[in-house]
Amino acid sequence: MMVQLIKIDANDNVAILTEAATKGTMFPEGVILKEDIPQAHKVALADLKKGQAVLRYGVVLGYLLKDVPKGGWINETSLALPDQPGLDAMEFGHPCPDFLPDPPLETFEGYDNGPDSYAGTRNLFAITTTVQCVSPVVDQLVTQIRKSLLPNYPNVEDVVALNHAYGCGVAINAPDAQIPIRSIKNLMRNPNFGGQIMVVGLGCEKLTVDKLLESEEINKDNVVILQDYPGYGAMMQALLSMAETKLKVLNERKRTTLPLSKLCIGMQCGGSDAFSGITANPSAGFASDLLVKAGSTVMFSEVTEVRDGVHLLALRCVDKEARDKLAKEIGWYDDYLAKGMVDRSANPTPGNKKGGLSNIVEKAMGSIAKSGHSPIVEVIGPGELPTKHGLIFAATPASDIVCGPSQLASGIALQVFMTGRGTPYGLSEAPVIKVCSRNDLKQHWDDLIDLNAGGIATGEETVEQVGLRLFNLIIDVASGRKKTFAEQYGLHNFLCVFNPAPIT
Repeated sequence: MMVQLIKIDANDNVAILTEAATKGTMFPEGVILKEDIPQAHKVALADLKKGQAVLRYGVVLGYLLKDVPKGGWINETSLALPDQPGLDAMEFGHPCPDFLPDPPLETFEGYDNGPDSYAGTRNLFAITTTVQCVSPVVDQLVTQIRKSLLPNYPNVEDVVALNHAYGCGVAINAPDAQIPIRSIKNLMRNPNFGGQIMVVGLGCEKLTVDKLLESEEINKDNVVILQDYPGYGAMMQALLSMAETKLKVLNERKRTTLPLSKLCIGMQCGGSDAFSGITANPSAGFASDLLVKAGSTVMFSEVTEVRDGVHLLALRCVDKEARDKLAKEIGWYDDYLAKGMVDRSANPTPGNKKGGLSNIVEKAMGSIAKSGHSPIVEVIGPGELPTKHGLIFAATPASDIVCGPSQLASGIALQVFMTGRGTPYGLSEAPVIKVCSRNDLKQHWDDLIDLNAGGIATGEETVEQVGLRLFNLIIDVASGRKKTFAEQYGLHNFLCVFNPAPIT
């Protein structure tokens, strides 16, 4: 395939390569490569001097640490970071004037959870643990349920253990302990679990059941404390008995035709590359706009990956309340990073850099693209529940395995995950649709990637075409007509609940 240069904004002084190219390669733009340059990496479109701003997306990515000739290579060693945008008095209430696209349909087949709740995309039985100590017993319980009970309840798709590393040896009353506690509390009420609660505790942990359940929910129908039982056999008998009661209720659930206003999904990206911001993420953004126009709730996240575009998000906030919450959550995270003596520059991974992303500014501009152009109606903290329908910024860490559980706790019933480098990431609690940014990644991982956005870079497809395909796939997966590759293979990550509070 012929290598091309991709320039995004008319003011950009760099472009990226669609394929790796060797020294001397000539382009119609009048650029001749001065050295071998890898795929997706940046090429200088003019002679650039030390200290000069490098522009991509029409944004200053950083300032050159040395002269770079036209046709030269600009990578992670080339740039000094610009100052990050301030959080004080950011303008708001000026959402993008772009007309949101009309969705081709406005219903899906889901599990209704009542008039005030989001619907489920799966019918799962979830068992919540209060502390890591009980996880071995719960894991054995899950094995026994799948073997001996689930076959009797064919409408229940699976049983999942909500194991986590929180619960004891923690400063349970520290101010930031509210984050993991509310995350676990809200996680057990995810729309895919049908309102059935089963909590397994040990009996001596700090995360007592009263911190997770309402007083009327704390009873023998919902809670098993292992230290109350004389040995493994007795506790397993009690657990199986409670589980069967819950399975009988869940087995009565049926899919029905529901408005898309009942659907809540998450957008996340991981293993990003320089194509992510021009293929996978913009197509996800287009799908997001279609969903929002249809009444759905769409969450996007990852604080460090929006930090350098926070002023752009503030403009899209519909009111002062959303703008102020955005500033509060981002400011809290600035302080959190500062306590660890790092800043947002700690985010990019070696894989991000190998994929052409020089720094967090470049990564952030591509990451924001997955939010589309819809107004931001609300900002929530990690594991917090939304109160509005529409596009929501959920302020979570950028780590894939922490962002996912945080979004689950906030109520998503399906996640769309964009990747440039590739990852087998998945969630047992909700289906994860994997979207790749490059044709060659789809070819390399054909049986792991659900949808390929790479044709946008080569001109075979448009953002709108891929975004529409993704929208239709979201509806099919949400409706149970299709399963993602991660679901088919059982590729599920451990629930890493965000805990910024001290461990004692």
